[in-house]
Formats: sequence, C-alpha cells, structure tokens
Amino acid sequence: MMIRLTSAILVASFLCFSSPAVLADAMTDWQQAVVQKVRAKQGYPRLAVARQIEGRAKVRLTVAADGTISNYEIVEATGEDVLDRAIPPLIGKLSPLPPLPDGRTDLTFVLPLNWSLD
Repeated sequence: MMIRLTSAILVASFLCFSSPAVLADAMTDWQQAVVQKVRAKQGYPRLAVARQIEGRAKVRLTVAADGTISNYEIVEATGEDVLDRAIPPLIGKLSPLPPLPDGRTDLTFVLPLNWSLD
C-alpha cells in the first residue's frame, strides 16, 4: 500500500507589482516553496491508514508578509473525523510559511489537501 499526500495552491487574490513577469516568477517560486513545506509537514493519521480512510479538504489561509498564517478556515471538510482533526495541527506546523514575495503585505488563498492510499 502506498500513501499519497498531495497539495496544490490556488491563489485567490493578488496585488499588482510593477511587472507582471516579476509577479509570476516570484509567486511561482513562493508557491513551490509552500507546496514543498506542506508535503514535508502533512502526515497521514495512523488510524486513517489502518482503517483505509481517504479524503480531500480545502482550507482558506491568510498569510502575512513574513509568512505567518494569521487566519485559517476549513472551507471544505473531508467528512472523516480522523482526517478533519489533523487539519488544525497541520496549520500549526506550517506557520510560518515562506515570506511573501516583495511588495505583498498579505495573501489569502485556498490550500487543497488530499489523503490518498494507493
């Protein structure tokens, strides 16, 4: 059995930089760094593995310029208590995220989380 944890970032809001290319490059680099951190910190609860429970969730995060997660909201729960209970501790492990690209004071985005057994 293979355990797969995946995440991606859907950026929900942007502020304008002086150059769209600079924004795209900086945001792409930041997104990749966040995805790497989520992969490193997101675990699969042992009880969920033992019971072969899978699920997907979406969490709206607000991040300050220094990367601190200032707010989060579970906008779509997995519906599985064991996985949903794993979300708040994960957010605690993720904060701080990498600092936002230059010029950004905050950013709100939806982080999809996936727990999958293969």
